[in-house]
Amino acid sequence: MAIIYGVFSASNLITPSVVAIVGPQLSMFASGLFYSMYIAVFIQPFPWSFYTASVFIGIAAAVLWTAQGNCLTINSDEHTIGRNSGIFWALLQSSLFFGNLYIYFAWQGKTQISESDRRTVFIALTVISLVGTVLFFLIRKPDSENVLGEDESSDDQDLDVNESAQNNMTKAVDAFKKSLKLCVTKEMLLLSITTAYTGLELTFFSGVYGTCIGAINKFGTEEKSLIGLSGIFIGIGEILGGSLFGLLSKNNRFGRNPVVLLGILVHFIAFYLIFLNMPGDAPIAPVEGTDSSAYIKPSKEVAILCSLLLGLGDSCFNTQLLSVLGFLYSEDSAPAFAVFKFVQSICAAVAFFYSNYLLLHWQLLVMVIFGFFGTISFFTVEWEAAAIVARGSDYRSI
Repeated sequence: MAIIYGVFSASNLITPSVVAIVGPQLSMFASGLFYSMYIAVFIQPFPWSFYTASVFIGIAAAVLWTAQGNCLTINSDEHTIGRNSGIFWALLQSSLFFGNLYIYFAWQGKTQISESDRRTVFIALTVISLVGTVLFFLIRKPDSENVLGEDESSDDQDLDVNESAQNNMTKAVDAFKKSLKLCVTKEMLLLSITTAYTGLELTFFSGVYGTCIGAINKFGTEEKSLIGLSGIFIGIGEILGGSLFGLLSKNNRFGRNPVVLLGILVHFIAFYLIFLNMPGDAPIAPVEGTDSSAYIKPSKEVAILCSLLLGLGDSCFNTQLLSVLGFLYSEDSAPAFAVFKFVQSICAAVAFFYSNYLLLHWQLLVMVIFGFFGTISFFTVEWEAAAIVARGSDYRSI
């Protein structure tokens, strides 16, 4: 995870240039092939292949997320970006639900994962990944595609090879410059606080929380199967949020702020319940687990409820961040999404590092602080976006 997120962070600096040269569709296809390769490594894993694939998927993830954000934006307008962001998020997170559901039932009662079990899962996942990668070619192209804000020229076909290569280099340099300029704009600096929070809580619900559940011996023999059940309910929360906010965006009189406010309230409730339910040493417990208690007797029901709340709150933040970025930077969406994933992945990597050393209550405190200030900063940007709509002015290019 450290390799993937480290490479992911660094690669976001160059991904706008890649997308500018080859376009979002081909970028997503190439990245999908590397994702498939990474999954296939688990069919028969070796240390050298595993770590090498982790480097490649870190690069591919950066390209894929930037291209996806660009593709989402050029196929949306200011009225549909909220709906499309919600639909995308619900589809993306459905993997949490279906994947964990299969594992929960297929591996129930097993104390060891056999080679045949592992191969069955990863062969199936590799095939599904390859099919999904090919389907990228079926994504429609808008009538007047204007990727990264560059104007299309009618005499492009008359360019010779040298001029075409020079044009590609200009595109790449321009995209890189736009990313650097974007980093220091007031709006992106404010949104970076919100984005940092999503990176921290991403690490928490995807890595730390499952570890905590599996480490609590008082959950009995079901502690390991509860990890899968937790993943299912995180997925349900993500899908519910993405679907709900996608539908509600059609009648979006109140803007994005109420959704983000709901997200932070849901997360604060989840953090408080986790604080009461989980012992402080759960994230750093040894392999044998922990027999410690928190302020209440550890409850499986409360633990699973918190999983649902973590997923729902995460979808609140991510759908609205995708939406506001697509609205503010519709002609410069690739650099905008690259900066977004750059900040998020750095914070996720930092959180993965400190999660091995900090007690649970300190990790929760860090997220509460970032969540509070991230919400305030998002409100500020959204109020400015609303003012832009009211004025009817164009804020679509850096």
